[in-house]
Amino acid sequence: MKFDLKVKDSQSKARAGVVTTDHGEIETPIFMPVGTVGSVKGVHQRELKEDINPDIILGNTYHLYLRPKTDILEQAGGLHKFIGWDRNILTDSGGYQVYSLSGTRKINEQGVKFKSHIDGSYHFFSPESVMEIQRSIGADIIMAFDECTPYPCDYGYAKRSMHMTHRWLKRCIDHLEKVPPKYDYNQTLFPIVQGSTFKDLRKQSAEFIASVGAEGNAIGGLSVGEPAEEMYEMTDIVCDILPEDKPRYLMGVGTPINILENIALGVDMFDCVMPTRNARNGMLFTAHGSINIKNKKWENDFSPIDEMGITFVDTQYSKAYLRHLFAANELLAKQIASIHNLGFYLWLVREARKHIIAGDFTTWKNRMVQQMNKRL
Repeated sequence: MKFDLKVKDSQSKARAGVVTTDHGEIETPIFMPVGTVGSVKGVHQRELKEDINPDIILGNTYHLYLRPKTDILEQAGGLHKFIGWDRNILTDSGGYQVYSLSGTRKINEQGVKFKSHIDGSYHFFSPESVMEIQRSIGADIIMAFDECTPYPCDYGYAKRSMHMTHRWLKRCIDHLEKVPPKYDYNQTLFPIVQGSTFKDLRKQSAEFIASVGAEGNAIGGLSVGEPAEEMYEMTDIVCDILPEDKPRYLMGVGTPINILENIALGVDMFDCVMPTRNARNGMLFTAHGSINIKNKKWENDFSPIDEMGITFVDTQYSKAYLRHLFAANELLAKQIASIHNLGFYLWLVREARKHIIAGDFTTWKNRMVQQMNKRL
């Protein structure tokens, strides 16, 4: 993998670049649709490619390990072939999912014992086994195994957890050197900065991660309940330390406003379930604010979903029609809404890139934040 930093914004830390892997180029800033179990929920691959058109999507190690399991993925020739996707894939390490299973998992130096949410069976993740699993999945970019601390978090716990994450990273790197890729392309490991919302820990973790010299770096443990201003503060500290010539991935973030503010702080890559999860509940994102399409006020509103006339589906559906589909509990409602929200997120980061290159990103970003911070 290589990263070419093309343009730096003069009024912020925003950057425009290109990540290149064996599966093609990824223009940054980028939002990666989340395909947890090998499927971006409710969206067909054709629609994903033609209507949303991302350079990269995300899969989840925890979920793919449990189902369909790595032996099936290996028989298929890896996740790309299994799902019919010829572009880039990133897999997270499963650390966040293990974090979310706080009532049914036990963490120690060796790794994490956890209970499957599917059948209650017990499993164990170690840095070494997670590297093995991600080799079998075959994503282009893979994550080091880490512990995602909760918010709020005791300082002592955050410090101990951070150091364990650093030790786990060394084990991940050592194991990858012993186990070559299973398929005919390369995989790139991203380590993860932790440290909760403590400035000194974030600084220390970012310095350690930077010293490893990986091809790219991730920032974890944010967007777990902390106020947005704390997220921005931690991101700012970390981005000032992580190497400029490597892509920076902020995991699990977030709202359209979160994404623009973090682009301004120097982040290149994002993922979040929000656009599809909110879509399934009738919440739409637009350039002028968010819409609860289930509200009665849209019952006879025949204007387009997005007043700017931006459409990400093959037909410009009206608000009234989409509201009707939700009221009728029609599956098409969730599909249209999901495609719209994902399309909007991709449009947003691509517009951000255009304005970084044009030199007016900050002015545009401030206007967009003001517009999007409304309920319509």
